[in-house]
Amino acid sequence: MRESDGTATKPARILELESKAMPAITDPYLREQLEKRRDELKALISAIPASEPETATAPFISLLREVDSAVRRIDDGSYGTCEVCHDAVEKERLIADPLVRLCLDHLSGAEQRALERDIELAARIQLGLLPEPHVRFRDWRVHYYYKPAGMVSGDYCDVISPSSGNGALTFLLGDVAGKGVAASLLMTHLHAMFRSLVSMGLDLERLLEVANRLFCESTFAGQYATLVCGRAGGNGDIEVASAGHFPALLASTHGVTQIGATGLPLGMFATSCYTVCRAHLDPHDTLLLYTDGISEANSPSGEEFGIGGLSRAVSERHGSEPQELVARCLREVERHSSGIRQADDQTLMVIQRTGAGQAAFND
Repeated sequence: MRESDGTATKPARILELESKAMPAITDPYLREQLEKRRDELKALISAIPASEPETATAPFISLLREVDSAVRRIDDGSYGTCEVCHDAVEKERLIADPLVRLCLDHLSGAEQRALERDIELAARIQLGLLPEPHVRFRDWRVHYYYKPAGMVSGDYCDVISPSSGNGALTFLLGDVAGKGVAASLLMTHLHAMFRSLVSMGLDLERLLEVANRLFCESTFAGQYATLVCGRAGGNGDIEVASAGHFPALLASTHGVTQIGATGLPLGMFATSCYTVCRAHLDPHDTLLLYTDGISEANSPSGEEFGIGGLSRAVSERHGSEPQELVARCLREVERHSSGIRQADDQTLMVIQRTGAGQAAFND
């Protein structure tokens, strides 16, 4: 069930090409969404009793006018164009708020300060959603590194302990398409969705199928996320499913093996199905998950660090503590990059089975 390097990396490379050709949003789809909002606003306004003062309906009428104006701009071809400089409005802002009419350069001083405060708040919220950096559960230890390229991140990671001592530890790591605020909103959406679904006790295949359908139904066309979801159970057994993400790396005394994608990214097709890879980890064996900010870190000559670089880093330190393995990988990435500024969000997660006598329960 494990795939070779060429086969395992193929899904991620296909998605990379598709993402370059796929617009973040499409006018017909966006128009449909705006018309739905318009209908909902009209229904809400009509439901307000006539005896209520005009102030009760004024905010909704104002918003309805904004929606009508956006639909007209789609019809005349001016949607997504800044009304001051006539350059394109940032795509991530249109995704987050389809009613925006100005690019960042032409917001007023007060609007820019408000936006900065919102981004700072979003960054604090994101940090608050992260799990503890080092988790112990039974004979498993998990440690991760998470560093946004900017104020907010589109990378997603979580570690969820079972509600009962008999369950399995769930671990997730993913990457939302896009950057900035829009990607961070989708990351927060993934966090809430999986936290709710994991508590339902679904099989891993069913968990990803339901998550994918919900993600499709609650996002714009062209928004998707790659993701690895796994469970660590008793006796060293793990399950791993990958929604179009880069291969997970399983490091053992026999070397490094790749576990490739087992389905399409979340958000592409509502009916996507997923299969599960199962493996057994001996004491000190390690599973390594990462986002493209790690694997695609460039050298001064433009060469990517790559899956090979990660494989070498983890294979040379088999049996080391999870924190040491993460630190080793990061040192190698830094050495490869030679001080080049971080271009993308970076997340790295190590899931390791402990040796005899090291098992402990998470508090």
